[in-house]
Amino acid sequence: MWKADLSYQYDKDTVFDGKKKILSSKLYSDILKHDQINRQVMDTEEKTSQAVTFSCGLEFIETNHGEDNWFLQIETFDPHEPFYTLKGDKDLYPHRFVGDAEADWPPYSPVKEDEETIWHVRYEYAALLSKCDRYLGKVLDIMDKYHMWKDTMLIVNTDHGFLLGEHGWWGKTAMPIYDEIAHTPLYVYDPRIKEYAGYKRYSLVQTIDIAPTLLEFFGLEIPKDMEGKPLRKIMENEEPIREYALFGYHGSQINVTDGRYVYMHSAVNPDNPVYEYTLMPTHMRRMFRPSELQELELAGPFTFSKGCKLLKIKAENRMGDTTEFGSKLFDLTENPNQSAEIRNEEVRQRMLSYISRYMKKNDAPEELYSRYGIDRQ
Repeated sequence: MWKADLSYQYDKDTVFDGKKKILSSKLYSDILKHDQINRQVMDTEEKTSQAVTFSCGLEFIETNHGEDNWFLQIETFDPHEPFYTLKGDKDLYPHRFVGDAEADWPPYSPVKEDEETIWHVRYEYAALLSKCDRYLGKVLDIMDKYHMWKDTMLIVNTDHGFLLGEHGWWGKTAMPIYDEIAHTPLYVYDPRIKEYAGYKRYSLVQTIDIAPTLLEFFGLEIPKDMEGKPLRKIMENEEPIREYALFGYHGSQINVTDGRYVYMHSAVNPDNPVYEYTLMPTHMRRMFRPSELQELELAGPFTFSKGCKLLKIKAENRMGDTTEFGSKLFDLTENPNQSAEIRNEEVRQRMLSYISRYMKKNDAPEELYSRYGIDRQ
């Protein structure tokens, strides 16, 4: 069955074969079992998870639209694999496909499927995206209904993108964070400056800017530890709030961009261990095992830990380590598809210098400087 290759989503029963991560049959079967049960239940539009989520959000607005100082987040999870929709949304993208009817859950791995399957998955994704648009429209309609544009901020955003065959890959985490994954949509409506509604801005912003944007809107103090900045000045007059944006996965490539260049810096000493610093030792699907905790240490405190020491635990079976791809430099202006790397030592050194400054500013653990071959500035 095509959708069986859910690689790179692993847990304690995962088998490791060199650098290739193979999902255990038990975890995989559990995921598929739950998915099949969910599909049987979500047999009508109103039963689908997205419809239920938006229904609750719309009910909140109906109840509270006349009140002040409230905050609502509608987290729909879609569009997310599996790209499950019903006939009405699928009919928007008619196409011929003779393969597995449920080929709507791409793996986090290199593309091995034929062109017909690739386009089928893209159409399934498009159907789900259209459903998201339709339900977002319900929020816009209710804001029209109650004239909420006068005093209500609206933010529409997502957490990451998803590769649908670009760069020869499906998904995320298993490959470098290409622009399709990192460059996400963001729409902000601020009723205090409604005259700028519809304007497009080009300054570098990140998801960490959403929290301070909300705090500033509600007139609340922004904590000194917040790295994000309010977006109002950008919306008003394109006043930049940062020169660089840093992003990546824990212990993996450190990525930095200035808007034109993207540099992905891999570990120079990849065999050096990576540690997790936490007061809540949990993985995505389970608590830490006793074997993972037997050699833990107390570390810190760090500048961001508010005087608390943290558990320092050697990381095992890390998800999303793209170190093996090496360091990469791209020019998005000349090559927006990131199909060809460039060599420019001046740009690379400038990006490395920023990474070093940012690590120092955020009190990065000492072992990371050695792992990445970065000089402390």
